[in-house]
Amino acid sequence: MTITRGALLIAAVAATLLLSACSSPDTDDRRATDGRASRWDENAGAPEASAFMNVTAPKGATEVKGAVQINPQEDIYLLSFVTSEKNAEGIAADLRPEEPLKVKTADFAPDGELFRHLQLAEPQTLKGARSAGVCPPCAKDDRRKNVQWIDIYVQALEGDQARVYLKAF
Repeated sequence: MTITRGALLIAAVAATLLLSACSSPDTDDRRATDGRASRWDENAGAPEASAFMNVTAPKGATEVKGAVQINPQEDIYLLSFVTSEKNAEGIAADLRPEEPLKVKTADFAPDGELFRHLQLAEPQTLKGARSAGVCPPCAKDDRRKNVQWIDIYVQALEGDQARVYLKAF
């Protein structure tokens, strides 16, 4: 059997096209980006952020907001709500941070404008907001084994109320 150069060339082109078609990103894939840009998942909100963090807004919480930012490396989940100061403290304790909530002086610029997407101020810019961070795998929190890090901020409001800000990846 004799194979011509033309037949080999056609076979090579066909194989290349077949391989490139199989490896193209699915345009319906929520991670399909140009590899550099971040974008907001318009179909994800508080329920998705809450489920990822395994944190539920307490009964009676108001102004519950959430979002998911799709990134090339790791997605960022945001959740915020207003609840009692006691509930906010309980949520922070349930996350198992190494240190309790405390006011920190900002010695760095805020990391973008994530909470602005929810029409909220960035929590690290709020005077008197207390914060803590936790690494769930480090704290052996199996409820959150897929979460690498959670930042919690608690902003005291009037009337024993507090706004809770949670950011996780």
